[in-house]
Amino acid sequence: MTRAGTSVEQALPTRWLALPRRVDARVVWLTWASFVVEVVLIGTGGLVRLTASGLGCPTWPRCTAGSFTTTPEMGIHGVIEFGNRLLTFVLVVVAIATFLSVVRMRRQRPELFWLAFAQGISIPVQAVIGGLSVLTNLNPYVVGLHFVVSTVLVVITATLVYRTLNGPGTRVLRVPTWYRAVARITAVVVGITVLMGILTTGSGPHAGALTTVQGTQLQRTGFALTVMQHLHAIPAYATFALTLVLVVAAVRLHLSSRWAVLLLVVEFVQIAVGLTQARTGLPVGLVGAHMVLAGLLVSAMTALVLSTRQSAGPGEVRAAAPGTVHSAA
Repeated sequence: MTRAGTSVEQALPTRWLALPRRVDARVVWLTWASFVVEVVLIGTGGLVRLTASGLGCPTWPRCTAGSFTTTPEMGIHGVIEFGNRLLTFVLVVVAIATFLSVVRMRRQRPELFWLAFAQGISIPVQAVIGGLSVLTNLNPYVVGLHFVVSTVLVVITATLVYRTLNGPGTRVLRVPTWYRAVARITAVVVGITVLMGILTTGSGPHAGALTTVQGTQLQRTGFALTVMQHLHAIPAYATFALTLVLVVAAVRLHLSSRWAVLLLVVEFVQIAVGLTQARTGLPVGLVGAHMVLAGLLVSAMTALVLSTRQSAGPGEVRAAAPGTVHSAA
């Protein structure tokens, strides 16, 4: 470090100097915490919806017109909805801590800086959409958008964890070009599957509350639930078939198959849960598990796509030669 650089460092507050300058255990733990909390939020959001607690706090940003917190008169639904709101503050704390853990690495590891930044700015967006869902009496499209943003945040944090553990990406392919293309196509189909699942849920019986505060029935999409279930199954099965191609190809070409196998396992469980819930009247436990599995599905898909390129290593920043491709044979 130059003398000028040393002088600048010495002029900074001691707390700033205590922040990591390279990936260490603190950074790893915080990035994992960011990912876990995002997945947990999908689960608690599902709990709110499936227990008909979506209007447990009938307004936003306050819980009631005169209180930011739940009141005894609101019962268990108020507790569940307010608890979900409180968990957002936990996420904010974790996101800020994660951002601070990588802020001094913004030059050496800009991908970590921007991923942590993206998570941070997405949280208030998510909170506002959640508030709008309450103010619109749980409009299924607004609620669906809320889940879409949750899925995007899972992708961001899954990428953050992967890059923390494996280092920045390079242009060096670890797989044949066609394999990477199939992985990307699979990712697109996974996205379609999730979107169709959101529309299917918005057409089903779990509206998030029994009635609105005015006593009228909550709005649904109006699509026939049985039809939507079949339409949702088409991209789900296509995803499973494409993943099988990736697993078999990885084994035959002696490529790393860890992420493809994990993706296949998640899909198998997800399909099993989906079929069971459809045939048993959509019990709340299975619907909630299906939602959490959707988060795990997109995270496994994210890791698989990222793994198709070589990483420089968690402690290294190397520039790969443009156009260099590893032999897959």
